[in-house]
Amino acid sequence: METYYDPKDLKKFGKITEFQKELGEKYFEYYGAVFEEGALTKREKALIALAVAHTVQCPYCIDAYTQDSMEQGCDEEQMMEAVHVAAAIRGGASLVHGVQMMNKYKDLSM
Repeated sequence: METYYDPKDLKKFGKITEFQKELGEKYFEYYGAVFEEGALTKREKALIALAVAHTVQCPYCIDAYTQDSMEQGCDEEQMMEAVHVAAAIRGGASLVHGVQMMNKYKDLSM
């Protein structure tokens, strides 16, 4: 294997029920319900999923939701904007924890 990530494994995702049928089936039932049209459109959900995929850095999810976003009519500008939203939130989450460091520094330096 050239890399740890094998894109062909994405097609095997449905087989996770092999080792735990009941919980796997429950997951897929829930997953399917989540991505149905509701208060959010399927297109909006695809962009959210694409952003989250980048945040959790899942190459399988990035592949899947790039394709899904395209199938839902998203263009590259919209998809990249979603990725930038994810990057901004992730960066902000790191920075806001700097407040914890600042508080601790002030406590220790008194």
